[in-house]
Amino acid sequence: VRWMMYWIVFALFMATETFTDLLISWLPFYYEVKMAFVIWLLSPYTRGASLLYRRFVHPTLARREKDIDAFLVRARERGYETALRFGKRGLNLAATAAVQAATKSQGALAGRLRSFSMQDLRSLPEQ
Repeated sequence: VRWMMYWIVFALFMATETFTDLLISWLPFYYEVKMAFVIWLLSPYTRGASLLYRRFVHPTLARREKDIDAFLVRARERGYETALRFGKRGLNLAATAAVQAATKSQGALAGRLRSFSMQDLRSLPEQ
């Protein structure tokens, strides 16, 4: 549970840090403070990640639990529909390509056979 709390808080930190890094990275000792913050999150003595998770993240997730569940249901349905649509499209493309390849090869074979005269075909050894 402790590691789960750490990774959730760290992921949120990294997501926000991606945007804020552009704005405040020019401050003196910015990178040192950021490293100290990550060590504070990770330290078993300070339990910073656990503190932040229990004080901020968990209450926010608990308040929005129904919204999150509804979003996951919609995402699952959309994902299933999208997978079916792309699967059907892929099968149609593969079938079309197979028919075109068969048609082209059959046409090439017929053209090759037409290039022979009847006399040429009679002179072939019988097998």
